[in-house]
Amino acid sequence: MAEVCQVCGLPKDICICGTISQEQQRIRVYKKSVSFRKVVTVIEGIDPKTSDIKALTKKLKTEIACGGTYKGNKIELQGDHAEKVKSILIDEGFPESAFV
Repeated sequence: MAEVCQVCGLPKDICICGTISQEQQRIRVYKKSVSFRKVVTVIEGIDPKTSDIKALTKKLKTEIACGGTYKGNKIELQGDHAEKVKSILIDEGFPESAFV
């Protein structure tokens, strides 16, 4: 017997809760300057309840080949990687309309 989703009540293999929650999020990707004129790319607006943010942070750091962290409901990556981040998040299933 298939497992049932606790949110929508559908079997896990056809559950659409994750895609609906990704479409409703408003993701903001921007860069900010920190000490010694270094640039950090910040991603905020991803819901930690519906997405595994730690795994997403690890994937972003691996694919972009940079350092970074997740703290305070924000992902911070070292360097200016705004366009790369957007394309990776779109590949992960976040719609283009979610970006502000």
